Amino acid sequence: MSRPTTRVLAILELLQTHGRMSGSELSRRLQVGRRTVRRYIVKLEELGIPVTAERGRDGAYMLMAGYKLPPMMFTDDEALAMSVGLLASRSLGLAEAATAVASAQAKLERVMPANLKRRVRAVNETVTLDFSRPMPPGDNAALVGLAAAAQSQVRVSICYGPPNRPETERDFDPYGLAYRNGCWYVVGMCHLRRGLRSFRLDRVRSVRPLDVGFARPEGFDSLSHLKFSVATLPRAFTVEAFLETDLATAQRELFPAAGVLEWVDDGVLLRSQVDDLDWFARELARLPFPFQIRRPVALRHAVGALARRLLEHA
Repeated sequence: MSRPTTRVLAILELLQTHGRMSGSELSRRLQVGRRTVRRYIVKLEELGIPVTAERGRDGAYMLMAGYKLPPMMFTDDEALAMSVGLLASRSLGLAEAATAVASAQAKLERVMPANLKRRVRAVNETVTLDFSRPMPPGDNAALVGLAAAAQSQVRVSICYGPPNRPETERDFDPYGLAYRNGCWYVVGMCHLRRGLRSFRLDRVRSVRPLDVGFARPEGFDSLSHLKFSVATLPRAFTVEAFLETDLATAQRELFPAAGVLEWVDDGVLLRSQVDDLDWFARELARLPFPFQIRRPVALRHAVGALARRLLEHA
């Protein structure tokens, strides 16, 4: 769809959403001149859409009172985003996702023009998204409740039931939610443990809002904290390795949960917690830059054994 046509439709969406908007505000939103905005308003009127204007230096535009358009008017890019978004939601660990997606698609197609309906169906029938194994909860109550509490910054009481351990009740300040490796997590301040914690949503049995507010740390990144937490969980072996590269390259070559990276002495120090030294040896072996293993000695032996096996196979 051409850019002017897209902007004309954007003005229509803005007027439907806000009711009344000044010419200068429309100009700022669309990043065009006031004269161009007036041309777009004329285009809408030519399409039979009743737009009224208030006179004055900064007069406002609005749709005629009581006028309603059919709700589904999508550009090609919007239709693509909607189609891929519906596909992705099937694999994002939501309860009853397949049923919800099928119902949403049916409702959308009912009001779409035929050509747009064909495009949406084409994406649905030919595009496949690869997500790691999702673990959906029994319902979406925890996701909805915790997202609302995080947005309004309201403390909640949660009942949490990890495997093979008794359920616990705790007051919790939800800073945000993140999706990683097939699971939904909530990250925030746990008042039972008095520290930052992350909880899997499929193990949250109930969420109850409390009449207490909290202040989320400015710029808090839930996904970054979750990755850091996973990388620093205590495991069988503590690993330290010096990587002869820069920090940006190390971050690009290593997956986020591999460990904590720190720029030191013209290189990068990797600290990690691992259970399987043979697996970690293979991860180091695929790196395109030299490295020095500082500890444990058993990891050096694992890398040496891997090198000998590769030479034998070659």
